[in-house]
Amino acid sequence: MPRIAETRYLPFSADQMFDLVADVARYAEFLPWVVATRVRSDSETEMVADMLVGFAALKEKFTSRVLKQRPATIRVEYLDGPLKRLENDWTFVAIDAHNCRIDFQVDFAFRNALFERLAGQHLDRALRRMVGAFEARAAALYTQPSAIGRG
Repeated sequence: MPRIAETRYLPFSADQMFDLVADVARYAEFLPWVVATRVRSDSETEMVADMLVGFAALKEKFTSRVLKQRPATIRVEYLDGPLKRLENDWTFVAIDAHNCRIDFQVDFAFRNALFERLAGQHLDRALRRMVGAFEARAAALYTQPSAIGRG
């Protein structure tokens, strides 16, 4: 599969977005297709986690190592599961104290050639939806309620 990249400029700090992406244990609360997560180990710089992903009746578990360099990067390395390869990188660039740019790149390949072809047809849209889910979660967590209507 080709490497796919997405860049977003967001009205949240780089630290806030780093914290959101690093909180793998909560992915099932907001990410499409994530059914469950289990963090096996976690430190300031490294996490090992299992993720159960579901598409209709198909569910697959995979294990990844998450390398964290606060506040600039998060790299996900595939350890075990149904894929041949999975790597994704997040970069968080502060524009100012309240705004940032995030760069997301993913590169993966399925073991099964049929899955590879099927995924290729929808991958770009699915990844944009996933990045959008992080953006929506940040808005829900970090946007202050409006003062309109309060007297």
